[in-house]
Amino acid sequence: MNWFERLSLFTPWDFAAIALLVAAWLVIGWWIEHPGKHPSVSRLMGQYRRDWMVAMVTRQPRIFDAQTLSTLRQGTSFFASATMIAIGGAFAMIGNSDQLTGLANQLTLESDPAIVWEIKVLVIVAFLANAFLKFVWSHRLFGYCAVLMAATPNDHDDPVAYHRARQAGEINIFAARSFNRGLRSVYFALAASAWLVGPWALIFAVLLCFSVLWRREFASQSRKVLMEGNARSADTPS
Repeated sequence: MNWFERLSLFTPWDFAAIALLVAAWLVIGWWIEHPGKHPSVSRLMGQYRRDWMVAMVTRQPRIFDAQTLSTLRQGTSFFASATMIAIGGAFAMIGNSDQLTGLANQLTLESDPAIVWEIKVLVIVAFLANAFLKFVWSHRLFGYCAVLMAATPNDHDDPVAYHRARQAGEINIFAARSFNRGLRSVYFALAASAWLVGPWALIFAVLLCFSVLWRREFASQSRKVLMEGNARSADTPS
């Protein structure tokens, strides 16, 4: 069976649902990272990360900073391991296509061939693989940030101190951005699993995932708290 014949096994609604999945993933990612006049939680946290690195310069000792960064690295390690396990489980499902086909046909009451379900699982794997790569890169960037923090002098009069602190802040932001991209890929991998039920289930899951991500970044209580913190900082006389 060639690829054209395999694609013919899917309906136009399947292609529309997949197009919506990819478009929603790209759009919400761009929107969060380029929010314009209404900053997202991720963008607001970026400024707090910069402030953290500046405050670190004169903190004695820096045990708190080291522990905080270690916690962030542990989070990236956990999610990288979890996605690797999930990818292995997905490939195991593909390898045992008979049971996968039987279970999927029971869910949808349709008798589609195994290749249909294998392709659907591969879409999930694609998002999980992207998440894994983002988590690994985030872990490495947090390591770079740790080195820059260690290389930052404690003397605020040292001309190098605040320059190094700003560098550490930017690397910290890059690491967090990669981590957030990995999380979004995990969310959309969960949404992609709804395709096993059918295209309409996938469309509903994508819209739900998009709305949840949007609410958390632009309409959540945590964003309100962060915005209040920025407003008070701006009102504080220098």
